[in-house]
Amino acid sequence: MRVLAAILLAFFAFAIPATAGSPTEHNYNARVIRKVFGQYGDQAVRVAYCESRLEVWARSGQYYGLFQMGSFARAKYGHAWNAWAESRAAYRYFRDAHGWGPWSCKP
Repeated sequence: MRVLAAILLAFFAFAIPATAGSPTEHNYNARVIRKVFGQYGDQAVRVAYCESRLEVWARSGQYYGLFQMGSFARAKYGHAWNAWAESRAAYRYFRDAHGWGPWSCKP
């Protein structure tokens, strides 16, 4: 019985992504991104979806958040684990870079 419980626990631990958010959360994050980026909002949502699937808690090595900003960008533009702060930081970076050059994903 213990073996079966351990197998089931391992299955569910790996079957459910750790950063999976609800559709409601993703819709909220997309609305926030559009608000912060203004006329570039739809582009920003496409970039954030490609980078993080609209997950504020997304992590890939040194890259964190909706826009997967690295340690240099986070130190310069800021970071917090919420859609407003991450979107504002990414917008400042986008503005200084004059576009989507710093991101792997493009609109």
